[in-house]
Amino acid sequence: MSNVSRRLVVPDSVRIHRYQSLPEIAPSLLFFSGGSALNKIARVLKSYTHHSMHLVTPFDSGGSSAKLRQAFNIPAVGDLRSRIMALADETVLGQPDVFELFSYRLPYNASMSQLKMELAQLAAGTHRLMEPIMAPMKTLITTQLAQLKDRLPPDFDLRGASVGNLIIAGGYLSHQELLDPIVFLVSRLVKTLGQVATIIDETHHLGVRLTSGEVVLGQHLITGKEQSPLAEPIEHIWLNQGLQKYSPISAKLPEDRRQSIEQADLICFPPGSFFTSLIANLLVDGVSQAIINNPNPKIYLPNLGLDPEQLGWGLMSRVEYLLTLLLGDAEKNNETPVLNWLLIDEAYDYGEIDYRRLQGWGVNVVKTPLITNEPDMYSEHLVVEALLSFT
Repeated sequence: MSNVSRRLVVPDSVRIHRYQSLPEIAPSLLFFSGGSALNKIARVLKSYTHHSMHLVTPFDSGGSSAKLRQAFNIPAVGDLRSRIMALADETVLGQPDVFELFSYRLPYNASMSQLKMELAQLAAGTHRLMEPIMAPMKTLITTQLAQLKDRLPPDFDLRGASVGNLIIAGGYLSHQELLDPIVFLVSRLVKTLGQVATIIDETHHLGVRLTSGEVVLGQHLITGKEQSPLAEPIEHIWLNQGLQKYSPISAKLPEDRRQSIEQADLICFPPGSFFTSLIANLLVDGVSQAIINNPNPKIYLPNLGLDPEQLGWGLMSRVEYLLTLLLGDAEKNNETPVLNWLLIDEAYDYGEIDYRRLQGWGVNVVKTPLITNEPDMYSEHLVVEALLSFT
């Protein structure tokens, strides 16, 4: 048996042109992500390939997702909803109307009675945002909203509620408290050019221990976005049962997610909150082995700008943490690689990069233009074209 290799060119204009011409037969790219950091990239990606797979975290405990989690003990659905809409086929008739509905938030300054009335109009299909939406999508949406409305606690705070989140939550409640069936239905109706799923369909939360020994429970207290940033660096992260006390819990990777990871043409550890968006996905039992079983390129594209979760964590420390979490020892990456490439912009200052140490771990560095105008923002097109050049 012989190995076949090729010279890596990034960006590879021949491959990029081929994929843009025929995105329906382009390679499959798998992302471990959460949050909104990847949504702009996802919107560009669907023009190059219709086979991206996005495994997102269901562990968020902030925003409007938090209210639904408290009311129904449901996994967080906000990241799921935003990624589905980012991948929606925008050429489909009526799609802007659906996008507007899923993105709409109920007013923050309305009374409880006004909010309940507006939800009732949405569930009945008489709301102004519902009128342009045609069957069968309209029927599907109103069915889920009616289910949610009927089961909503009387004191539920609807201020600022995302209608897209309410639709998915209603679908969860009407499908034996499972997310996959409603995600499948919504994805089919908006014709997502790619796939989106939670890494697991569970109601777990996140917990971290700081270097000071303090334990912090809940994604909303960790990210430094809704609450004040953590004063000490994160030392350890785990899946936790509930938010009341330290209660680590394990979770097993579903079979269909395992197959997606093992069969992807490329695996990307993308930008986003390092611990609560990226690492959180990798805490699930079975993820590490599935990545090891995939022989195709595995790439880490690190954050730009300031991520409050990365306090005290330089780029080298993050790479080592990623490898150690998945393998137990960074040097094992030479034998059973979970990371082949560190993809970085050719001019951006990522801090200290020890190339010899990376080489000792079996991680190669590729530098290429990834930033155009905004200094702390990747160019979506340059990132997508760089990633596809590895396939």
